[in-house]
Amino acid sequence: MELIVGNKRIVPMATRRIAGGIEAELAGEALTSVLDATFGGGVSIEVLGGDLDRCPMDVADIRMHGAATTVTFLSAAQALRMN
Repeated sequence: MELIVGNKRIVPMATRRIAGGIEAELAGEALTSVLDATFGGGVSIEVLGGDLDRCPMDVADIRMHGAATTVTFLSAAQALRMN
């Protein structure tokens, strides 16, 4: 599974499917791209592959640990239901 952030393809170090989305372990340029998209606005994030293929995602949680960071992405539809 990969992420599309704007016009970049991001390959997470690891992914795990969760209810309504995925958790992705990111570091370096991959993490920077996601953070810029999340806090800079105007850039979409989508999953590429699996049952969430081309599904718009919202960042729901960011957890830092050591040299990597785990980012929780929920499908945009799931994120709306939680609000």
